[in-house]
Order: sequence, then structure tokens, then C-alpha cells
Amino acid sequence: MTTPSIHVKQLENGLTLIGEEMPWLESAALAVSIPAGCRYDPGDKIGLANFTCEMVQRGCGTRDSRQFVEDLEWLGVDDSSSVGVYSSQFAGTMPASSLHESLAIYADMLRRPLLPADQFEDGRMVCFQEVHSLEDDLAHRVMIELRQRFYGDPIGRSSTGTMESIASINSDDVRTFFENAYRPNDAIISVAGKINWNELCETVDRLFSDWQPKTLTPSPEVAPSHGSHHIEFESQQTQIALAYNSIPYSHPDYFLARTAVGALSGGMSSRLFSEVREKRGLCYAVGASMHSSLVEGCVVGSSGTTAERAQETLDVMMQEIQRLEKGITDDELARVKVQVRSAMVMQQESSRARAGSNVGDWLHLKRVRSRDEINEIIMNQTVDQINNYVADNPLVNPDLVTLGPEPLEIAHGVS
Repeated sequence: MTTPSIHVKQLENGLTLIGEEMPWLESAALAVSIPAGCRYDPGDKIGLANFTCEMVQRGCGTRDSRQFVEDLEWLGVDDSSSVGVYSSQFAGTMPASSLHESLAIYADMLRRPLLPADQFEDGRMVCFQEVHSLEDDLAHRVMIELRQRFYGDPIGRSSTGTMESIASINSDDVRTFFENAYRPNDAIISVAGKINWNELCETVDRLFSDWQPKTLTPSPEVAPSHGSHHIEFESQQTQIALAYNSIPYSHPDYFLARTAVGALSGGMSSRLFSEVREKRGLCYAVGASMHSSLVEGCVVGSSGTTAERAQETLDVMMQEIQRLEKGITDDELARVKVQVRSAMVMQQESSRARAGSNVGDWLHLKRVRSRDEINEIIMNQTVDQINNYVADNPLVNPDLVTLGPEPLEIAHGVS
């Protein structure tokens, strides 16, 4: 196995092409990020970006909806799509021999979708179903509310919108959003796997170089609503979600913060799992992770527990989060390093993981970190570095959202 080579090319229209050669594989993976996220949705039509994402996949170029699906299937493409705050993303994994034909289909989808009127209501039903599924997923529902309150609008938005906002969207809204938001400037095409970089550049130039850039202004910002919030819900369960300020992925100390959170919540030996679930049996799920927008970040903690043990669960979670300020141990750092190394090995075998990761790097850093670079950063960390970081960045004013029969309170003494 050879060391992968990473290449970057920027087209004159603002599109960035990233290629990572993984010649030991027989697959190639494509990840496309279009700057058409839900922050561009009008305030009364949140869900429009997601609706548009659904409609552009219902036929493009000379292909109707059925032919579009069949052509991707014949090429062996395992495709997916999603919409976030900043971008709409499309991904596909395929045999390496199918890459260039697949790129031509994606070019039609991104530039020449049919947006068929006779399938518009079918698309609406798909969006309705996504909203229904989130409403039924209580853990996800409380996290959506937490993100909206922590980041404010539009950065904290849920791309799925609401039943009411989706019902208000018409076909002209979708077409207008597509015409304005689907554009090459700030778009990213990332390809990883068994590729020939020069041939890839030629194909992307042919398919995308004449795509004209556009400008689009996101929705006005609304300040966050920090503090505690309760969603009353008759149930024997309570969902807990909390967040406190941290640093974004672009910050030089990001991996110090991430390693500290890895000691807090990174497997069955982590502090939250051991103390909250295993020792005390307070909950059926508990964890914490880093979350990052382009300009700010936070640590998010969550738990699902019974209503009668919810307050105690929150109390112990807060105790463990605060105890992190006293530092981590050599054993905890060693465990996190093993987890990171294992993840790197797994990513070494996945062209899809690398294509997606490279998009994330470019969005946040305007460059791509290699696996070797990340591995070196993590492996060179010391307990003193991490402990100095957590001591200098204490927990302050956590936000809390709960869903269940009774509200909870963060215990007095938590700053």
C-alpha cells in the first residue's frame, strides 16, 4: 500500500476540485458540496433547500426520473444526499471504471435538473415524511431544539423545516432556489479512490468550467436564546441535551479539545458511560461530542433516561463534565489515541470516507489535511497539553433543553 496523493485545483468560476489517489482500491467515491444550504431558505419557507435537493434528483438532462435512477444503478453507484446549514451535499461510491460516466450524470443533476411538475407533490410527501420521522425521534427532536437555541438562526436551523413551511412551498419557489443557489463559486467536488488526477481534471473542466458563478445572501441572523428550555411531553422517558462553548474545527487547538471530549465520551471506558450508565444505571444512553459551525463550536452532551431518574442523570453528567477541568490521565489519553488510530485504519480502506472528509476540511480550513497529518497531531499530544487546555477553557453557562413530563435544573454551583 502506497501513501495517498492529494491534489487540489480551483476553476476560474470558483469551483474547487479535490482528488485523493488511493491506487490500492478498485473503487472511487464522489462527494459534492453545493453552497445551497438551509441558511438561504426564506424565513417562512424553511425546508426549501431540502425540497430542492429532493427535486433535482427526479430527472436531469435527457433522463426522466426513472432513467436517472437506472443509469446510476447500471454504473454501480451507491448514492446519497443531504442538506445542511451551509450546503447541499451529494455523494456516490462506484467502481473506479464508472467514475467519469457518473460525473456526467451528476453534472446534469446539478446544472440541468428537470424539476418535473408532475412529481412535485411526490417530492412534498417525501419532505413531509422526513418531518414526521424527526418528530417521532425524541432524541433527535431535543437536539434540534438545542442547536437552534445555541446557534440562533439561520445557523441553528433544521433543514427539514416544518409541516407548515413545507406546505407553503410551490414549484416556482423550488425553481427559483435552484437557479440562484446551485452555483460553482464555493462549490466543492471531492473524489477519492483509484483515480487518474489528470484525466479527472479534464473531465471536470469539460463538465463544469462554463458554469457561471452567482451571488446569494443568507437569511438575516437572529441571536441565540441561551439558557434552559423544557419541551413538555407526556412520557415515562426524559431526553436531555446540553451544550457549552468550545472551539471550531478551524481552531489550532481543536484536537486538544476533541481528545479531552474523547476521554469524557469515547467508548465503554469513557467517563460518562462508566459513571452515568454502568456504575449508577441511570440511563440507557449517554454521550458527548464536539460540534462545529464554520465560526464557532460547542460540546454537546445528551442522555435518554427515565423521568424519575432524569434530574439525577443530569446532575451526574454535569459533575463529570466539570471534573474534566481537572485533567485527564495517561491511560485515558492512550485509549483515545488507540481509537483515533483505529479510525484512521478504517478510513484508509474507505474512498467514501476520504472524499467526504476532504470536503469538510476544505469548508473549514480551505485546505485538506492528510490522514498522516491528523495522526501526527493526535499521537504527539501529551497529557500536559490537554490538561492545560481544559484548565484554561472551563465550562461556562451551559445551555439545557429537556423533553419529558417535568423540567430539570442545572444544579447550583455550575457556572
